[in-house]
Order: sequence, then C-alpha cells, then structure tokens
Amino acid sequence: MIFWMICATMSVLVVAILGRALLRQQNEQSRDAVEYDLGVYRDQLADVERDVARGVLGAEDAERTRTEISRRILAADAGSRAKASTGTAPGRPLVIVIALAVIGGSLAVYAQLGQPGYGDLALADRIAFAERMRENRPDQQTAVDSLPPFTPLDTVTDEFRNLMAQLRETVANRPTDLQGNKLLAENEARIGNFAAAADAQEQVLRIKGDAATAQDITDFGELLVLAAGGYVSPEAEVAFRAALTRDETEERARYYLGLMMVQTGRPDIGFRLWDALLRRGPEDAAWIAPILSQIEEVAYLAGVNYTVPAIGAGAAPVPRLRTSKPHQK
Repeated sequence: MIFWMICATMSVLVVAILGRALLRQQNEQSRDAVEYDLGVYRDQLADVERDVARGVLGAEDAERTRTEISRRILAADAGSRAKASTGTAPGRPLVIVIALAVIGGSLAVYAQLGQPGYGDLALADRIAFAERMRENRPDQQTAVDSLPPFTPLDTVTDEFRNLMAQLRETVANRPTDLQGNKLLAENEARIGNFAAAADAQEQVLRIKGDAATAQDITDFGELLVLAAGGYVSPEAEVAFRAALTRDETEERARYYLGLMMVQTGRPDIGFRLWDALLRRGPEDAAWIAPILSQIEEVAYLAGVNYTVPAIGAGAAPVPRLRTSKPHQK
C-alpha cells in the first residue's frame, strides 16, 4: 500500500508540474500579445497629438482617430480580461491527456517489467527466497491432483484399449516382469496416461536395482514431469540428480534441472545449464527445440544480453550442480 501511495503522489506531482508550466506558458504568451497591441495603440495616440500640434491633422479628424484608437484599446483590454478568466480552458484538455499518459504509461510499464507485491531484495535475499521456494514447492502427487483427470486420446481404437486392459492385467499379476513393465510404461505414455506410465517405469527401476541406467532413471523423471503438466517436482528432481550421478553426460536430466531452476526463481542457473547444452548439441537432440523456444526469455530474466549461439559450437563449461537433495515434504 505504501508503494502505491508513493507512486500516486509522484505521478500527481509530475502532472502538476507539467500542467502548471504549460498553463503558465499559455498565459504569458497571451499577455505578451495584448501588451504589444496596447503599446502600438498608445504610440498611435501619441502620433495623433503630435500631428495636431504641427497642424498636420485637423481637430475633427483627430477626434475621430482618437475615438477609433480608444475603441481598439478597450476591445484589446476586454479581450485580455476574457482570456484571463478562461485562459486555462484550452490547456485543460491537454493537461488531462498528459495526466492519463503519465499515470497510464507508468502503470503499463510497471505491469510489464515490475512485480506487484514483491519487495526490492538484495541478491543474497533473492537467492535465499528462491531456495526456500524450491524446498517448499508442491510434491508430485499435489501437482498431479491439481490437473484434470486423465482421459484417453480420441485416436485410441477399441482394439488398442482392449490390448492395454490385457497388458495391465498381466503386469498386475506379474509385478516383477521387467519386459511387461517396460511395455506398460511405453504404451501408457503413448496414450497420454503419464502418471500410470511413471508408476510402471518406477517398477522397472525397482526390478533393475543397481543395474538401472542413467537413461532409465531420466525416463522415470521425465514421465513425472509430463504427469505433472510440465512441472518439475521434488521427486522428479531427485530422479534427474540420480541420473547425473550415474552418468554426468545425461543431457536430458540437465535440461529438466535447468527447467526446475527457472520454475523456482533461479533463471541464472537455468540459463547457464541450457546455454551449455546448446553449445554442446547435437542439433537434433530432443532438448534443443524446447531450449530454443525459452532461452531468450530466460536470459532476459537472468539479466543476460544474449545471442543464441550456433548449436554444437562447443566452448561452454559444464555448470556444476548442487549435490544436496531437495527437501521432501
């Protein structure tokens, strides 16, 4: 509230200063014009008196001239008084336009660049705030529950539905069947049932145990993200970090961790992760297209004047990630 009061006061002061200067200029210009006309008329009266004294102008003609000049003086004076009483009227519409432009323009700029309700924090405070936001963000189940319930795609045929029903029943009866769980995860994802696909992939990881690869773990994390509508939950973050522990070159995991950093108030870290991925390529990697669609905005949020590099150009260090696990609620 104090912020908005200060903004309103400053806007009113700016409009008042501009309006006063504008109206003063109009009044001064009007007075200067009237005073010039009156000076001319007074000089003409003096010329009449001099012509009478020299005998150049007769008394009757002099009287008529004096009368005409006096009439003009009275008319100029009356016009000056009329402008004095209504002199601000022509300027008022312009002052109103200026007021609307200043106040409306300020609000438009702030709506675009500002963040109402968010205080001006030092860098350390911003980092601490982002850390708290990351640690206390919703878990996977909360994110999934916030989305509409799953409905099968219209393109799914009755035959495929029947096959999926048989596959689910088979896997339920044989939960340790590795190949069955792989097929179930793949086909649940194919029809858009990502939550069920993630459950099946999680079972794949349990069956494989220590033999699970970084790609297997990343597949699980990716299905969690898709099930949550693109949100990187704490559970998904754990999966991606575990994948990088197995294989530091697991680029999909780095992409999603960069996305998580953007989502939790650290676009600077997300930008560095994504920029490094672009520079390493390859151009046909699955994560290149989503990075290109977002990285310029992320660079702007990170305060970086950025030009997208050539894909696969190299010369980008691999950003280090924190090894601590996210807070689990």
